[in-house]
Amino acid sequence: MSDTSSRGWQPATYYPDPAIHALDPRFEKYWIKLGAIERIATGMRWAEGPVWFGDGRYLLCSDIPNNRIIKWEEETGAISDFRKPSNYGNGNTRDRHGRLITCEHGRRITRTEYDGSITVLMDNFEGKKLNSPNDVVVKSDGSIWFTDPPFGLMSDYEGNMAPSEIGQNIYRIDGDTLTSTIVADDVLGPNGLCFSPDEKLLYVVESRGVPSRKILAYDVAADGKTLKNKRVLIDAGPGTPDGMRCDIDGNLWCGWGMGKPELDGVFIFAPDGEQIGRIALPERCANVCFGGVKRNRLFMASSQSIYAVYVNTQGALGS
Repeated sequence: MSDTSSRGWQPATYYPDPAIHALDPRFEKYWIKLGAIERIATGMRWAEGPVWFGDGRYLLCSDIPNNRIIKWEEETGAISDFRKPSNYGNGNTRDRHGRLITCEHGRRITRTEYDGSITVLMDNFEGKKLNSPNDVVVKSDGSIWFTDPPFGLMSDYEGNMAPSEIGQNIYRIDGDTLTSTIVADDVLGPNGLCFSPDEKLLYVVESRGVPSRKILAYDVAADGKTLKNKRVLIDAGPGTPDGMRCDIDGNLWCGWGMGKPELDGVFIFAPDGEQIGRIALPERCANVCFGGVKRNRLFMASSQSIYAVYVNTQGALGS
């Protein structure tokens, strides 16, 4: 599969799928050898923010430049527009009541209510407009944590070109009061983020790190509301990590890529930061989520397509 980027998608015709690589013996337990990568949807311009709805057995995924969120139904494979326009929706997750939380490059964070109406949770901080909210996670206490780089302000392709009014911060919205606070203002291009399964760590992609991009780790303080002890967990070198999720064992499954076929796909890291596996894709992968009936299917939003593969683990709760 290493050369499929020039020929289009070529599914594996035998097991094990040659596009899945164990780089460390620790990955073997997660690799289902009688399984293969599937391309379940294509035709997007930039696929992002996949989120699984198990109660309906469907996946939602943002298509940012097309200003829409698409819906893929697991039982039938049917694809439709879930929301269009989406205000340039990017990252998505669900809160602990099952409602959709969306980062919109249109400079706000929204919640989709059970009746389909949209509640704006945040569009400014202390009177200054947000930049272009990128990715979001919800903690078990109901709080909403999201990153806010200016990527959607840089052109009219994935948002509306405009000057930035505020720093590139990571925010926390209280789940009860909806009051917002800045939990970090020291990340260069904050992007994907996720909690460890025990919620003692917050991982954040620094997508404008110098001299290379990084995945950072913070300790979540005892109050559950603030961060401390920032450190580099993974130096991405020439690669570009983007969105990521944790499995129940604390491994990080990270969308990856940057112009070279050997970097496109999903990189898997053990909790100690060592890369243990790779899923090669013919497109750069922006973000991932776990889903399926048993939460053991990895969905990979990758440039113009969505791919899926079964793995021998499950996504951590809230992932």
